[in-house]
Amino acid sequence: MELHDGSAETTPMTYSGSPAPLFGRALCAMITPFTEGGALDLAGAQRLAERLVAEGCDGLVLSGTTGESPTTSDAEKADLVRVVREAVGSRASILTGIGTFDTRHTVELALEAEKAGADGVLLVSPYYSKPPQDALEAHFRQIADASGLPIALYDIPGRTGTRIEPDTLLRLAEHPRIVAVKDCSYDFLAAQKVIARTELAYYAGCDEHNLALYAVGGAGYISTVANVVPARLRAVLDAFDAGDTAEAARLQQQATPLIELMMSAGLPGTVTAKALLNEVGLPAGPVRAPLLPAGREAVDGLLAAYRALR
Repeated sequence: MELHDGSAETTPMTYSGSPAPLFGRALCAMITPFTEGGALDLAGAQRLAERLVAEGCDGLVLSGTTGESPTTSDAEKADLVRVVREAVGSRASILTGIGTFDTRHTVELALEAEKAGADGVLLVSPYYSKPPQDALEAHFRQIADASGLPIALYDIPGRTGTRIEPDTLLRLAEHPRIVAVKDCSYDFLAAQKVIARTELAYYAGCDEHNLALYAVGGAGYISTVANVVPARLRAVLDAFDAGDTAEAARLQQQATPLIELMMSAGLPGTVTAKALLNEVGLPAGPVRAPLLPAGREAVDGLLAAYRALR
C-alpha cells in the first residue's frame, strides 16, 4: 500500500501566487464502499476518507460518477456526507453529486446536501433529455438559487450527451454560487478561454490533464486515480507549486501507465478503482449492477502498474 511521506500534509505556496481555491486543489472523486451484500459501508467510507485526507487530498467528492451515484438512493447520498464529515472534520472540503435529469429532484438533493453538512455540490448536466443551452442554463440557475451551497458544474458530454458550451459557462460564472467546473469536455482550448475570462475554479476531471490544466491556471483536479495513489498525484501539484516544472512533468509521466489502465482501457474508473482498493485491503467492496467487477487479467495489470509507482 502506498505510504504518505508527509510532504502533502502541508499547504504549499502556489507557484502563481494565487489564493487557494475554495474547495482545495487535490480532490478525490471517492468511490462509495459497499459491503459484500451490496449495502452502503459507512464505516468503510470513513476509513477510506481518513486515508485519502492523510495522504494529501484536501477535498473529497462523494456520489459522483466514480461514487456510483446513479445506483445510490437519496438517503444513502445524505448518509455518506454525514459520516464522511464526521471522519474528516474540517481537514478537507466535501462536495457531493446532486445532478439528475429532473430539476425538481436536483433541487431537493441540493437542500439535503446542505442539511447533511456538505461544503458544496457537484452538478452534472441533465442526461438523456439533452436540453438546449438556454434550458440547461435555466436548470443550473434554478438549482443555484435554491440553496446556499457553492456549485461546481460538471461538464462531461461523453456521458450526459450535452455539452456545457463555453458561452454558457461565461454567463453562468456571473452567478455568485456557481464557482467551479469539473472539466471532462476534452476541449482544452475552451477550458483556457473560460479560465482566462472568469474566476471559476477549473478542475481537471480527466487525470491525464491534471498537470496540463493546472499549468494554464486550473485549480487542481478531481481525480478517480487518487483513490489509490493520492500522495503521488498531489506530489505533481506540489512540485509545480515549488517551481520545479520538470519534476512535476516527470511525476505526471510516471503516473501515466496507471492512469491509462484505470481510465482508458475499456473499464469504468469505478470498476478499476474498486478492484485495486480491494486488492490492497482498503474499503471498496463490489460495484452495483449494471456494472460488473474487473476480471483477473485486468486486475493483475492494474496491480503491476500500481506497484510500479511505489
